[in-house]
Amino acid sequence: MTLRLTDEQERALALLAEVDQVSKQEATVRAIMETAARRVHSARVRELSAGARARYADLLDRLGQ
Repeated sequence: MTLRLTDEQERALALLAEVDQVSKQEATVRAIMETAARRVHSARVRELSAGARARYADLLDRLGQ
């Protein structure tokens, strides 16, 4: 796989790698994994929240009065 980065993106990646004291390849992998985990978690929280709001809609309405 080839990763094409702008100069700005290359600098940002180099900074990530330097801060974490890892290679740029490892910094890239970590960034991908962390982003994926965050997005999956956020989606799950939204899903559970929507379900809870639907399930407890009557109760939430009464509490709001």
